[in-house]
Amino acid sequence: MDRTRWGVVLALWFAGLCAAGQFAKVGVIFAELAPMWPEAGARLGLVVSVVGFVGIAFGTTAGLMVARIGARRMMIGALCAGAVLSALQVVVLPLGWMIASRVVEGFSHLSIVVAGPVLIGAVTQPRDQAATMTLWSTFFGLAFAIAAAFGLPFAQSHGPGALFAVHAGLTAGAAVLLALVLPPDGPPQGVALSLRGILADHARAYASPRIAAPAMGFMFYTLMFVAMLTLMPGLVAPEYRAATAAMMPLVSIAASLLLGVVLVRWIGAVAVVQAGFALALVAALVWWATSGMGQVLAALALSAALGLVQGASFAAIPALNASREDRAMAAGAIAQLGNVGTTLGTPVLLAMSGAFGPASVTWFALPLALAGIGVHGWQRARRA
Repeated sequence: MDRTRWGVVLALWFAGLCAAGQFAKVGVIFAELAPMWPEAGARLGLVVSVVGFVGIAFGTTAGLMVARIGARRMMIGALCAGAVLSALQVVVLPLGWMIASRVVEGFSHLSIVVAGPVLIGAVTQPRDQAATMTLWSTFFGLAFAIAAAFGLPFAQSHGPGALFAVHAGLTAGAAVLLALVLPPDGPPQGVALSLRGILADHARAYASPRIAAPAMGFMFYTLMFVAMLTLMPGLVAPEYRAATAAMMPLVSIAASLLLGVVLVRWIGAVAVVQAGFALALVAALVWWATSGMGQVLAALALSAALGLVQGASFAAIPALNASREDRAMAAGAIAQLGNVGTTLGTPVLLAMSGAFGPASVTWFALPLALAGIGVHGWQRARRA
């Protein structure tokens, strides 16, 4: 391959948007779902969260499966499964069946987000990997922004089932498109897995300073970013809340695409991750020292800094790992530890904000940013 296949990269990115839509199609209409199951109570939260629990449990295992089955087979199979599940959810299922469908959807989601970076790396020239991996890293935030802007009013007008039907159609379209443009996989390497083998493979992945490094940094990013995106707008002055909530994800994506790509090419992916955490630390201190519009600007600066971490973490996968198998395991570890962060970050910051108010943002961010810088410094020393 003498050039980057940008059309294939964009098709894979579209598949990533469909995968993020498996969260967004439920998350943005959560209030609209409640009347469908009035008996649900706290169990309604499982409709959103159970998809992430699958990633926590099986993230690295999915990386192993991608390496053994083939990334193309895994991607297209997962998209087909995702389309079928969304189509089933058009009908108002009993709550237990809905949660069960979301568990299966969690495996579909996990397979897409682990296979995606492997496939992008395979169709990208080394000089373009910073750009393509940064583009891939935007799929989650962008999908939520699109779902909030267009999906929520659509569901409010036509019902949640209509939104699920649209997602099913888009996901099926992504599967057909990738079946046409992706190069074929080699023969499967066999998928016989045992508990002892899975544990040994996990140990190998997390013991490697190349495979584990992107995921370890990414965990501290997800602990911070999802919690900040969820709770910081509610901590600024009321007149700025709506604008802050709308701008934070967009600023993060813009920083990742416009500045992150340039910096990764200039100083390398790991250095950009560390620089992003350092800037997040500064922004958290500014948040503590200011009020009013100053806190809004600090929130946006924090989002921009974490946008650098987001894109560079994915760019670090091919930068640190040469083989397809190692890249698949690194992507699986990112999915696993990333889901740990998204699951734990928000409840921790919520508890802290109840005790400390707006200052909780600073005390929450400081140790996580320092840990993100430190873990990459430690892994760099191990690689040396």
